[in-house]
Amino acid sequence: MCRLVLACAVFAAWVCGFLGPASCGVYYNDRPVIGVLAQENLESDHDAKGSSYIAASYVKFLESAGARVVPIRINETEEEYRKLFYSINGLLLPGGDVDIEASQFTRVAKIFYELALKANDAADYFPIWGTCQGFQQLTVLTSNKNLLTLTDTKSVALPLNFGPGAQNSRMFKNIPKDLLHSLSSENITSNFHSWSLSIQNFTRNAKIKRFYKILTTNTDGKKEFVSTMEAYRYPFYAVQWHPEKSPFEWIDKPGMVHAMSAIRASFYTASFFVSEAMKSQHRFPTQADEEKALIYNYIPVFKGVNSIFIQNYYFD
Repeated sequence: MCRLVLACAVFAAWVCGFLGPASCGVYYNDRPVIGVLAQENLESDHDAKGSSYIAASYVKFLESAGARVVPIRINETEEEYRKLFYSINGLLLPGGDVDIEASQFTRVAKIFYELALKANDAADYFPIWGTCQGFQQLTVLTSNKNLLTLTDTKSVALPLNFGPGAQNSRMFKNIPKDLLHSLSSENITSNFHSWSLSIQNFTRNAKIKRFYKILTTNTDGKKEFVSTMEAYRYPFYAVQWHPEKSPFEWIDKPGMVHAMSAIRASFYTASFFVSEAMKSQHRFPTQADEEKALIYNYIPVFKGVNSIFIQNYYFD
């Protein structure tokens, strides 16, 4: 009996430490539902159906940490998005290749971003995560301009250069020391982007600088750019690298890493973001509404081992 009580106390302490003070209070959501934003189909995708897609690796990334996923389609009304916002517990903006100033992806991302700002200002916790293109989209939404610059980072794995703000950041303050060492010393973060937010442009833009804290940087040998950041006042997080690729994408090309340390980094970041979503009190109106919205209603298409995305979900 004593051992059971001790074990429960240890678990409670871990939950409180990892999830933050909100998890130690009255509310703790152990059934989080996170929205993943779809984007316009690629012109080069000959298997594409409908008008938009979500790479399955982003869905698996969230599911690996105990979340369920709702696809957010790009052809719905603002009122429908508002209703969905108050039903889900967080938003993931995935990587891809669309216009981050004029696409339908951008239109919908802006709606959710502005709803999230207002909700968090009203103590209604709602986290956002951006990966690669999602990182870039967040910079545009925050600064109201495109601050990106070209870098030679199309297919390369890099170690992270941790800045002074990382140690006390929400994202990294509880990271295991051995994983922190791996991330800072091994080439395990996958980069597949041609555009980056340079340190110079970050520093020169007052809106971005006031809003986000730099956690890590990288360089292509010529330009130093932001690779991980989190907002000061909001639960918004962004990585220019791809933590979802190591366990869930299998194309054989430079930059793809399947080392155990890379897979641990993927699960750590997924677990962190899902823990943030667990602080959200949003709920679907009914269980039937929730079940109808979940990604389980859709079947992913196998793209082949030579595709950058091994599976895609497609939507009308």
